[in-house]
This record gives sequence, C-alpha cells and structure tokens, in this order.
Amino acid sequence: MPALDLREHIRAIPDFPKPGILFYDISTLLAHAPAWGETVRRLADVVGRHEPDMLAGIESRGFLVAAPLAHALGCGFIMVRKGGKLPGETVSHRYALEYGTDEIEVQADAVTPGQRIVLVDDLLATGGTAAAAHTLLARMGAEVLAAAFIIELSFLGGRSRLDLPITSLVTYDE
Repeated sequence: MPALDLREHIRAIPDFPKPGILFYDISTLLAHAPAWGETVRRLADVVGRHEPDMLAGIESRGFLVAAPLAHALGCGFIMVRKGGKLPGETVSHRYALEYGTDEIEVQADAVTPGQRIVLVDDLLATGGTAAAAHTLLARMGAEVLAAAFIIELSFLGGRSRLDLPITSLVTYDE
C-alpha cells in the first residue's frame, strides 16, 4: 500500500489572515481520521526516539498535536500559552517580534528541573515562538531535546532560530 500523502489533507487558504498570506490549514487533516492517525503515528516514531518525559505544545494548534502525541507515547503534556491565559502561578518569557514584543508562559509547577521535553506545534514558520518556548523551558531547568512540527515553511528560515534537532512531516519551499 502506498504511503499516505499528508499534503493532500492540508488545505491552503489564500489571503488569510491578511492579503498576501497563504495559510496552511490543518483542520482538514484533523477531520480525516486515517490521515490524522498517520500524522500522529509518524510524529510518535520520530519524537519517541528522544524518550521525552513531557511534550510542550505551543498555543494553540500545537495543543491539538501534542496532546494525542503525548498520549500515544505515554508521556506528559504541558501547555505553552500566551501571557495571561493560564491559572495559578506562571513563569513567563517576553520575546521580540518583527514589530513589538510578545509573551509566553507555562505554569510554574509544570516543569521539573532535568525533565526531558520535546517542543511540538503544527507549523514552523519564522521560529520566533518556538525559540522563545525553548528559552523559557530551558530557563526552568528542562532539557529541551528536539522540536517537531507537522508543517515547515522552509523559506521563512525558522529552522535556523532553533538549536535543536527538528522534524517536520511536510515542508513547503515557497
């Protein structure tokens, strides 16, 4: 049986969220059970080799990827969210954007020093948020092992911002 082509289940939407942007939508991938199952299986094969204790899903579509992947691997899952979204005590990290700054946070008790963590998100574009998540988790004492994505927009150079092994299941070069 030929391998399932995940690209066939990712919808490209022009001019979203603004004119000139081509948005790669994973909702069609999520809606197709065989393609979604294959996505989780492929990520589990690669991420499992790192033997993580936890997966850190990056808001918000990264939660959709990391949670079932963590379940499949039998490890924990933590949320990396935008500032002000998590209850209880949090640890935050402010980082620079092209125009301005943003902030991400995790709950203060989410990470134990020495825990082995893999970052997970649906898409790697410029790499700014993933790099910020890496910095935040490392500052909390985690050993960030790798990062995994469904989609990578290689032409935006995000891979160069992460000093980690990176897995992307589907790469778009333009």
